[in-house]
Amino acid sequence: MAELDRALAAASRLHGLLSDLEPVPVRPTSTITEAGAYRFRLRDPIDLRVSRVGGRVALGFLHELGHLLDHQIFYDRKTRSWASAVHVAFTSWRTSAARLERRPLPGGRGRQRYFQSVHEVWARSYAQTVLLRSGDPILEQQLAKLQADDDVHIWSAEQFEPVATEVERVFEQLGLTQLKLPLAA
Repeated sequence: MAELDRALAAASRLHGLLSDLEPVPVRPTSTITEAGAYRFRLRDPIDLRVSRVGGRVALGFLHELGHLLDHQIFYDRKTRSWASAVHVAFTSWRTSAARLERRPLPGGRGRQRYFQSVHEVWARSYAQTVLLRSGDPILEQQLAKLQADDDVHIWSAEQFEPVATEVERVFEQLGLTQLKLPLAA
């Protein structure tokens, strides 16, 4: 899928990942109930699933890639905590992300709680940052359309910019940026 290739190239421009993992399969699906899924067992990833239905291939893939990174950067077996919730490199991101508007999403209280969880806000903000910083006109257009349509899974450009900067800083602090970022300390 060309859109997956574009999204992976955009993520690769933002950061790398040091790992001894075998390649993690990406499996296209035709589900309409979710844009994607990251499946894992304890510390080991199984696969990323991305729905090719609904026009959100890049966003869905990047969201699930955000979960994979979160899980692989840090996972505590005892507490089941991932990096976004506890790792020191995510501290400023957590502070910035806490200021984001909590938009009501379709579904009940359990779904609301899930979508406001730290690991879910990380995956959403990671995906939006990659689209925003992609340098790819097609991906940037997709993000602009989602923002113009007031999509509840995406934050406005003005509100999100400080969070995008903190996402970039996470990768810089982890030593995973591809280039030295022009960020003020």
